[in-house]
Amino acid sequence: MPSLNKVLLIGNVGRDPEVRYLDQGSAQAGQTTKVATFTLATTDRYRDRNGELRETTEWHNLVLWRQLADLAERFIRKGSQIYVEGHIRTRSYADQQGQKKYMTEIVADNVQLLGRRDGEPDVAPAAGASG
Repeated sequence: MPSLNKVLLIGNVGRDPEVRYLDQGSAQAGQTTKVATFTLATTDRYRDRNGELRETTEWHNLVLWRQLADLAERFIRKGSQIYVEGHIRTRSYADQQGQKKYMTEIVADNVQLLGRRDGEPDVAPAAGASG
């Protein structure tokens, strides 16, 4: 049976992207791959039982590879509003005490810059890129 792992988000960037270069190993000596990571906030608004407007914010860990990492490095900043298409990935790692930890991330396949938060100037014209 087929399956689907697809995420669509529009939100505000929570911190400037952190860009790193990863070594691709001995198969391509001296080659590195660029990766950018940052958080994205999405906010749901709803009314509670008393009719009061409430908000809940969900923070997503985003990972952008190669050309999308270039886009992030050049144009995405804290407060930028972006549209993201991607897929969910959960990875495991050992913390400093050797405990196994899990992290769920959104790996971006497409990103479009939408602008900045209300009243702030755009960082760049709306642009899209696929990685």
